Amino acid sequence: MIKVLIADNHPIVRLGIKQVIESGTDMEVIADVATTGELFEVLEKVTPDVVMLEMDIPEINGIATLRKMKQDFPNVKTLMYSGQSEDVYALSTIRAGAFGYLSKTADLDYIISAVRKVSEGNMFITNELAQRLAFDEGTQKPRRFFRKLSSREVEVLKLLASGKRNKEVAEGLNLNEKTVSTYKARLMKKLNVDNLVDLLQQAKALELY
Repeated sequence: MIKVLIADNHPIVRLGIKQVIESGTDMEVIADVATTGELFEVLEKVTPDVVMLEMDIPEINGIATLRKMKQDFPNVKTLMYSGQSEDVYALSTIRAGAFGYLSKTADLDYIISAVRKVSEGNMFITNELAQRLAFDEGTQKPRRFFRKLSSREVEVLKLLASGKRNKEVAEGLNLNEKTVSTYKARLMKKLNVDNLVDLLQQAKALELY
């Protein structure tokens, strides 16, 4: 039996995912939590095969949570899911340690197949995403830049795009301000811009906000 833990701050979403997962005869939901604090408390007590983690769960952002889970609970496999752009976040979450990425717009059947695949230690991305990653169509040109960015750079860019100042970004990611400034300079170079306004325009092109 595949043991699943659901981490999402919306009760109705947790209930819906639980019903879908438990429609599969070989899996069960052993716990569900609403925050990252609850997530780590529960992981001290139970060991799921797969954690389904919502990207924007409260308290600690999804990528930072992934890193902490990889460090503290290396045997737990994480399937990230989100309403955010699949093109942008799939690569950054996988780089941070996720075994798969599932968009909330995906068919329900994908949930069961994704959980099964991740539980076996295999990577999961949708066929549509795999094709988009393999072929850069003209309409996706802005997102080519994203492949140059590390998962930490994506985190910094997302927070800057949401209106956070360097100090707030540093606090949110447990960095010092000088490091954030370094990331900002690196982002400008990689995204071929020379000011914050243009940097935020690139963030918009990448659908980070």
